[in-house]
Amino acid sequence: MHLEDRSLRICERSRGPMRIREIMTADVETIGADALAEVAADRMRTSRIHHLVVVHGSSIVGVVSSGDLATLQSLRGGKFPTVRELMTADPVCVKPGTLVRRAANLIRGRVVGCLPVVDGSRLVGIVTIADLLELIGRGVGRQPSGRVDHHPHRRLSARKPRTSPPRFRTTEGSQP
Repeated sequence: MHLEDRSLRICERSRGPMRIREIMTADVETIGADALAEVAADRMRTSRIHHLVVVHGSSIVGVVSSGDLATLQSLRGGKFPTVRELMTADPVCVKPGTLVRRAANLIRGRVVGCLPVVDGSRLVGIVTIADLLELIGRGVGRQPSGRVDHHPHRRLSARKPRTSPPRFRTTEGSQP
């Protein structure tokens, strides 16, 4: 499915909580754990992606990101180790029926860039920060009535202007 088609389908959704199966990328790029990191970097560059799911046989053993590769390359003077040496092992995975909100909280809470999507033990997709940002950018947070979903506790309140200068602390704890 093309990106435009997926985006239209997302924007046309009218009710119920959104699930990962609606925004995930089903065509997942994988790489073996013993492959050279240079091969992973080339594949990411060629495919214009930032994450590869690392597999050993049919098992998911990790995720490697373009950031992992760039950092290690600069530390090792341009020599690339194997993917196993720099991957994030045992990644958190989600199911296709997982709520998008839950996946976003997992990504945010664990500070990762993607979540592999599994059905049982079979890899069926991947959801990335870019997928979530696209969802927000397309305005999917709107309710079917066209009303924007607001959080009353986050409303801005009218504040009185400050009459005294702000106070700051220095590292020693004294005021300037």
